[in-house]
Amino acid sequence: MKKKLLYFLIFLLIIFIIPAICTKTSKSISEVEEPQKESAKEEKKSYDYSNYSTIKLYHTKTKQVEEIPLDEYIYGTVSAEMPANFELEALKAQAVVSRTYTLYQIINGNKDHDGAEVCDDSNCCQAWISKEDRLAKWDEDERDSNWEKIVKAANETAGMIITYDNEPINAFFHSNSGGTTEVVSNVWGGKDLPYLQSVETSGETDYSQYNSEVKLTKDELINKLKEKYQDIEINWDDNECIKILEYTDSGRVKTIKFGNKEIAGTEARTLLGLKSTNFSFKIDGDNVIFSVVGYGHGVGMSQTGADSMAKSGSNYEEIIKHFYTGVEVTFVNDL
Repeated sequence: MKKKLLYFLIFLLIIFIIPAICTKTSKSISEVEEPQKESAKEEKKSYDYSNYSTIKLYHTKTKQVEEIPLDEYIYGTVSAEMPANFELEALKAQAVVSRTYTLYQIINGNKDHDGAEVCDDSNCCQAWISKEDRLAKWDEDERDSNWEKIVKAANETAGMIITYDNEPINAFFHSNSGGTTEVVSNVWGGKDLPYLQSVETSGETDYSQYNSEVKLTKDELINKLKEKYQDIEINWDDNECIKILEYTDSGRVKTIKFGNKEIAGTEARTLLGLKSTNFSFKIDGDNVIFSVVGYGHGVGMSQTGADSMAKSGSNYEEIIKHFYTGVEVTFVNDL
């Protein structure tokens, strides 16, 4: 009788208890694996431009507005703004910078382009060129590889933008800083922005092709200055008829005196056609010769600096965080 009872209890154990234990164990494993699956999905982040999937682009030559996908627009800005022979990581940095600059302009709506958000003029917004026109400007044997490199840089950073306090930054950039970038207030006045500080970058002296010289006769110099200052007078017999009065912390000309006029270095750059405010001068007989270091306003990312950093092993995010202080590089849909 006892044996029959024992067999009956074993039978109940097999029928009811063991399956219950197995079911519980299986469920526990499933509960552990599910978050792992979700985590794997998170690693493959997608982006959604939402209202910014297309942009309206104003063509300055034709005075026409074209609506194009933002990704396609980025191909055009990167290929127009940075040489294709620059390092891939520098091109990636340019793609993120250009995308951020574009979204900032769209969101803030600071400029009027006949209903468009941006234009293709680098003196106003940033340069842009169509694929067809870009290919035509490259040597035939480089066209395909150059374009593939541009597209790769943009696609591998698709959806990435630069933010400060969870907002897209005003991502200024320029060709060559001469080794040190400039704070924004020294160029356009107003308050400084915390993410646009002066930073030093090694390796930019290797890009000497960005330095330049402007030679003007004394008469040419006076005529250029008279475009703004009709009453200017320069006594060429005075040893200090031209004098740099003040430099910015980055070593650029802040204030310069021409005869009876003191003007900002930025204004001198515009009036005299200099490529940057990082210049010196000498008077040589009937000529005034300006030696200019670098190219551009000097604010934000230096493109040659980005290329130099990339050659030294920096990736695009490291490049961006070097030139823009205290920023994050994030997906646009994470805002």
